[in-house]
Amino acid sequence: MSGNLMAILPEILLLVLGILILVVDPFWKEDNRRVNLGWLTSGGLAVVAVVSILVARPGDAQLVFGGMVRYDWMGFSFKMFFIFSAAITAMFMMDIEHVGRRAEAYLLLIAATIGMTLMASAADLIMLYLSIETTSIPLYVLAGFLKDDDRSTEAGFKYLLFGALTSTILLYGFSLLYGLTGKTNLYDLGSLFTAFNPLALGILLLVLIGLAFKVSMVPFHFWAPDVYEGAPTPVTGFLSTASKAAGFVVILRLFVVVFPGIAVNWTLILAILATLTMTVGNFLALAQKNIKRMLAYSSIAHAGYAMIGVVAYSKLGVTGTAFYLIAYILTNLAAFGAVAVVGRVTGSDDMKAYYGLQRRAPGLALVMLVAFLSLAGMPPFGGFVAKVFVFNAAIEQGWIWLAVVGVLNSIVGVYYYLTVLKYVYLYRMEGEEEEKHPIVLSRPYAIALTVLSLGILLVGAFFGPWYAIANSAAINLF
Repeated sequence: MSGNLMAILPEILLLVLGILILVVDPFWKEDNRRVNLGWLTSGGLAVVAVVSILVARPGDAQLVFGGMVRYDWMGFSFKMFFIFSAAITAMFMMDIEHVGRRAEAYLLLIAATIGMTLMASAADLIMLYLSIETTSIPLYVLAGFLKDDDRSTEAGFKYLLFGALTSTILLYGFSLLYGLTGKTNLYDLGSLFTAFNPLALGILLLVLIGLAFKVSMVPFHFWAPDVYEGAPTPVTGFLSTASKAAGFVVILRLFVVVFPGIAVNWTLILAILATLTMTVGNFLALAQKNIKRMLAYSSIAHAGYAMIGVVAYSKLGVTGTAFYLIAYILTNLAAFGAVAVVGRVTGSDDMKAYYGLQRRAPGLALVMLVAFLSLAGMPPFGGFVAKVFVFNAAIEQGWIWLAVVGVLNSIVGVYYYLTVLKYVYLYRMEGEEEEKHPIVLSRPYAIALTVLSLGILLVGAFFGPWYAIANSAAINLF
């Protein structure tokens, strides 16, 4: 029984934190809610992570709760990163008008995090679908949380419509899996699909459609630019990192465990989708003048890079993808955190709003330099090491052409990331004195962006411990 409780200890603690927020919120004055709610949520999430690491570290992988949950390093490691992402997002939400003072916004953030943690460890189709919905529904609401903002309302509505459609397709695929085998446990299903089966390939395609939406892969990416642009910027950052990483963890566990017998087929399909995703994402990002839309297409491209490790279908490939997701979470959270600051002060997400940023806010400009160079895959930042690992995994398994496509797309990506930095460092505000338009970082933003920037540097320069975490996750999966 204790093993069962340890397996879901993070979820239990998250639930307790959510209840605590609901209980204490009515007793705080309106003026104090922004600070109190934000720090309680962020600090509480940090405590949840620390307690979980100290108490609930898994040993040998085991199925618990009747096979509904798998207690292993893959699930546990990503649970900690999801909780970390939520803590940083809570700090970013504090200064967003109409969000930072609302307890329900933080409660929705925690609910989505609970869903993601369950996605990471789900070992049964029923638990997997319930956890995906537990993640998705709060995010639909958060995307449209700004009721007086037409773009936010539109973002929430589009996300809901597309999400409901793809969720239906995913559920149909799961129902066919159960109807064909009479089983719902992933590890039982894996023993049944040991050879090519046309029906299994059809089911896999249905499941892939639902999961490709979650990670915004081409051609299921069309929702991302509008939703990323309209949603509150901290929510966009959470969507593009933790939510995407949760989708990749599900893809890794589901495809490697359930469909090993048709790996030759699904690796080719994923290789084609990865190529399209990288190429479409990067080339559409070139034309963007709105930085949130540019980062949306950048996020699409990065889904293609991360998928290269899945295509490799090896321990090194899974390790590479896991490491890539770790670096990507840190990098994209930093990028969207900086965008949230500039957008809140200037009221614009146009790239012209970044003219002279280096002279208006040197610290913020440095954060953007670190984040965007990491996204571009420049050494010594985390994004560079992550790309090396996934490209190396592809080459090792004979996917040389896919690695070449990834490298060429990375070169394209460098152009639009450096374009943003050109606005930040080289251009000046037209006809105005930049000293009269400073951008001041609040304490929550300063702390969060400092932590993320140091994390990006540590993952890139001292990647050994992070690689060990990713490798432990990969070993448990196979």
